[in-house]
Amino acid sequence: MKESTSTPYNIREKQEKNAAYRSLIRAELADELYDRILNIIIIEKRYRNKDFSAKELAVELGTNTRYISAVINSRFNTNFSCLINEYRIREAQHKLTDKRFQEMTIEEIGKQVGFANRQSFYASFYRVVGETPNNYRRKHTITK
Repeated sequence: MKESTSTPYNIREKQEKNAAYRSLIRAELADELYDRILNIIIIEKRYRNKDFSAKELAVELGTNTRYISAVINSRFNTNFSCLINEYRIREAQHKLTDKRFQEMTIEEIGKQVGFANRQSFYASFYRVVGETPNNYRRKHTITK
């Protein structure tokens, strides 16, 4: 009988894929898309929209999802979902420890930063931070 190595929240290891289209994008176009992706996702904080998708980003940038995927993979070393969730988690970490948000529930913070539901928030948070949002809040909140 095979031993089961269960991880919390059913987290799987990231697998590397080698898609041929990634090398077909011109460097100048990749640079331009990179800057525009940064602006939309980070400066405009579009990651807060739970329905924000790579397709929506591609339409807004006048390109296709393959180019978006290629740029995010090569320049950020991740995929679209992980990139979006990384910024959501960063903001959640701040809100979980900021006194101004101490009255908010963890679920409310998760929704505010762009997660559609509690389960996806907890799973992503655990994957990035290595502990649950509850534990993180408890360990990092300064009480006086």
